[in-house]
Amino acid sequence: MLALLFPGQGSQEVGMGRDVARASASAREIFERADTVLGLPLSRICFEESGEDELLRTEIQQPAILTVSVALLRALEEAGALEPACVAGHSLGEYTALVASGALAFEDAVRIVHARGRFMQEAVPEGQGAMAAVIGCAPDVVEQACAVARTQIGRVVAPANYNGPQQTVISGDATAVELACARARQEGAKRTVPLPVSAPFHCALMAPAAEKLAPELSRVHFDDPRPPVITNVEARTNAEGARIPQLLHAQVTEPVRFTEMIREMTRQGVTRVLEIGPGRVLTGLVRRIEPALERANLDGASELRAAATFVAAAR
Repeated sequence: MLALLFPGQGSQEVGMGRDVARASASAREIFERADTVLGLPLSRICFEESGEDELLRTEIQQPAILTVSVALLRALEEAGALEPACVAGHSLGEYTALVASGALAFEDAVRIVHARGRFMQEAVPEGQGAMAAVIGCAPDVVEQACAVARTQIGRVVAPANYNGPQQTVISGDATAVELACARARQEGAKRTVPLPVSAPFHCALMAPAAEKLAPELSRVHFDDPRPPVITNVEARTNAEGARIPQLLHAQVTEPVRFTEMIREMTRQGVTRVLEIGPGRVLTGLVRRIEPALERANLDGASELRAAATFVAAAR
């Protein structure tokens, strides 16, 4: 059984999508539609080196990664029908998963994530928030370190991404994040790594962004996802379109339960996972969570044939 995975923010690369747009008419169409919907040259920003600085802006980075991922998906579909048992994405990637499942129209997805990126950037003044990866200790140690930091200084810090048995990303007030990292190292974490992000995602400080996003979500129609989507918030499959706005609203302030999501795939009988989109971060995380799962990537035109073969072997 096959599952499709889609990456989130931070996976961008200069020049991403250029080769698949040249190789696939379906991929080119996706970029053209994104440019039209947003009223800006998203394709140029993705394809050209001059777009590197713009790709660092959250409100550009989010629709860019989604567009490249969907373009790669459509190019792969040209090689034959895809029949995944489920789909999922990491944070922003959940929107791509919803497009892949037929629950959300591509144009609506691009518009929403463009707004989502802007709302997230505006939620916390630059420099006040931070995120860090805590590596080499169990999630409960990280949770306790965050609890101690919150108690000591009364500021927000909490797990944001459960990325693996030995890797948890935390998010919140910059001082509280630093304090929680120090505590985690005292309790046995091998290292803590500050992340180069523009805002503290997936924590309570994002509440203003979630509230601004709510009306945007209410204006969009969501069909029942087929195949179902394993959601970030619940780490369970959702096949009801009516539940999607609530789940996406909660996702802004709740942690991404990626470890549980991958284990849920395994429980459902998934044996192969294909990551579609720029970068290979999720594949590396999957290897640490469920080493027995067969894994492959599709992040450029040169991998289309191998990805099609990988997909066909799951049928």
